[in-house]
Amino acid sequence: MSSVTKRYDFVFFFDVKDGNPNGDPDAGNLPRVDAETGMGLVTDVCLKRKVRNYVLLTNGGKRPYDIFIKEKAVLNKLIDEAHDDEKVAEKEKGEKTEAARQWMCKNYYDVRTFGAVMSTGRNAGQVRGPIQLTFARSVEPVVALEHSITRMAVATEAEAEKQSGDNRTMGRKYTIPYGLYRAHGFVSAHLAEQTGFSQDDLDLFWKAMQEMFEHDHSAARGLMSTRKLVVFEHKTALGNKPAHELFARVTYKRTTEGPARDFSDYEILLDGQPYSETFKTVPVQ
Repeated sequence: MSSVTKRYDFVFFFDVKDGNPNGDPDAGNLPRVDAETGMGLVTDVCLKRKVRNYVLLTNGGKRPYDIFIKEKAVLNKLIDEAHDDEKVAEKEKGEKTEAARQWMCKNYYDVRTFGAVMSTGRNAGQVRGPIQLTFARSVEPVVALEHSITRMAVATEAEAEKQSGDNRTMGRKYTIPYGLYRAHGFVSAHLAEQTGFSQDDLDLFWKAMQEMFEHDHSAARGLMSTRKLVVFEHKTALGNKPAHELFARVTYKRTTEGPARDFSDYEILLDGQPYSETFKTVPVQ
């Protein structure tokens, strides 16, 4: 597998219609919102979760594309497996942590991509991943709506008796009518070399960013879609321009008046010109 030799910076647009893109458990699962500006937020952790799920789904959990941080995993057991590997076990005490770290990077896609803290049991060190994402922020303020919903059933006999057989359960559901979100990301060739993150791994990541919402539908999330992925490819590992200058080249404009309710209410621009492709790599001069 070829190695990643160049730095990349990218801009990622996605949207949600009549759904909750990232509920806040500390706020009754309301959509995350910047309290000062009203802009919607989606955490980097949420986006990484969707990438992990996509890689797990498309590769069946087979190594080297298994996932370390997955649902119901007991992390220390997975770290123990690294230490119990024959090649790791034969190392001297002072070398075992590094050998276990390398084993984890080799076998788990998300470790060599996003990094991980693996010192919670038998020490496998810490990994700083070559791909990092920012929080996604909506391009305009969003409105969180609260809906009453009814389930025509109850959970227990006691509830049924209390309602004299009416058997209804009331609940709440929170949605955003529409929101277009923008996130930024970074790919470090130097950190890729340290974790063994390859060009094939990077290609899989770009594919995941384009397709992950297609395999993540739920009643709570409504309709979520990838809209644009603009990747700036530098000439070298160090890069030849600051990321913020590149990000400033990607803008948007409204094409309609009033509240936005569809992606067609916006136009994405690259260097001031309409950007039609969903995915595009832009060489940095």
